[in-house]
Amino acid sequence: MPDLWQPSARELERRETRRSMSRRSLLIASVAVVVFFGAVILAVVSSPGWPTVRDTFFSVEHAKASFPEIWKGFWRYNVIIFLIAEPLILVLALAVALARQARAPWLTPLRIIAVVYTDLFRGIPTLLLVMLFAFGMPALQLQGVPNSGLFWSIVALVLSYGAYVAEVFRSGIESIHPSQVASAEALGLSRGQAMRHVVVPQAVRRVVPPLLNDFVSLQKDTALVFVVGVLDGVWAAQDYGNYNFNYTPMVVVAAFFVVLTIPLARLTDWLQRRMAERERAGAR
Repeated sequence: MPDLWQPSARELERRETRRSMSRRSLLIASVAVVVFFGAVILAVVSSPGWPTVRDTFFSVEHAKASFPEIWKGFWRYNVIIFLIAEPLILVLALAVALARQARAPWLTPLRIIAVVYTDLFRGIPTLLLVMLFAFGMPALQLQGVPNSGLFWSIVALVLSYGAYVAEVFRSGIESIHPSQVASAEALGLSRGQAMRHVVVPQAVRRVVPPLLNDFVSLQKDTALVFVVGVLDGVWAAQDYGNYNFNYTPMVVVAAFFVVLTIPLARLTDWLQRRMAERERAGAR
């Protein structure tokens, strides 16, 4: 039977009013954005020092000349370091978080190590860790261990971010209601099986947005490897700038990082909104 329902005249009027208000809000927001940023740009370009700043930081000529070497270093090191470090951080952090949640008496030393690790490596600045590992570990001359600054820089980043991400995982695990574990144990699962099949999958879903935020920071911190002589994008920009007395390459490499991190930031926002919508739908 065809649907004979039709919106009333009053409902049609309400819809038109809502559309009109939406268009009005969009127009006001657009005008406000144009006026604000137009005023900011006008203030900057009309300042007395703008010609000097433009030639020093925004030179098209120097941007074109430095682009190939910056791109080569950025892709070869910054991006690759990020792709290598990210999965290692996830594995290490989840292992540390599970170690801190272990309750078996014989695992007490492991819990102590996990607590000391997170406290220690969260307390030391990442820059110092990179320098300590990249310069200190090769000096030990360990047999069978790589001595490259790049290798130990990656190790430092993994250990530093592993401590932060471990706490993110731990907060997700602790957010799962104890009744979930109790129900799993009532079905005959051991505590380890309950953590593996019930708690961890739920916890991981909950902490995806903060995890992505940490990886946005990780992508930026790959620039720290330049302090130990790794020829990444930042090193290439600094080398060109020092030789030509121009800082435009720094702006170019900054743009590379922005282009890479903005999609991750927008994905994080989208996931947060999606999770909030699911929670509101579940609460109804």
